[in-house]
This record gives sequence, structure tokens and C-alpha cells, in this order.
Amino acid sequence: MKKSTAIKTAALSALFVVASFAGNAQATDVTRGALMAATCFACHGTDGRASGDMPSIYGIPEEILTRNMIAFRDGTRPATVMGRHATGYSDEEIREIAAYLSTLR
Repeated sequence: MKKSTAIKTAALSALFVVASFAGNAQATDVTRGALMAATCFACHGTDGRASGDMPSIYGIPEEILTRNMIAFRDGTRPATVMGRHATGYSDEEIREIAAYLSTLR
């Protein structure tokens, strides 16, 4: 299985888990960006406010999130896990993830 397919499959699985606890949430309320961003919460906290040494992504503007993710993906920003994780996303997918994450305020 290709890495991007594996990442998308993991995100879809995460959505089903989140949806099972959501109660009143409708599946139509979940955007594609929210679905893909579900994988971010494992490290950066469910609300984007990470604890410990992990950086928080809460409150970061969409443009900065997009620029950083593309830099991680392209290898122009040093990274460990983020470089490998970001390679699974296209520019459009990164923009959708960043758009969703920037709403966490």
C-alpha cells in the first residue's frame, strides 16, 4: 500500500472513531480537511494544544500552517516525523488541512 493511501486510510479510520463518539454530529458536517487533520491530533492534541515537547498547532493562521507543511513535505524545513507524514499530501490537501486547523480557536 502506498504511503499516501495508508495515511488517508488511517485518517478515515480516525473519523469513524471520532464519529462514533460525536453523538449529534452529522457525517455531512465533517469536511475533507477535518477528516485529514484527524491524524494531526495524535501528536498535537485533540484541540491542537499539545503537551510536553510537541509543538501546539492551536491558533496558527492557515497561511503559516500551509507554508510549514509544504516545507516539511519538500524537505526545505528540517523535520523528523513531519517530513515523512507530509509527503503523503498534495498541495490541495495541505491547504484543506490548514484551513480546518486554523479554525481551532
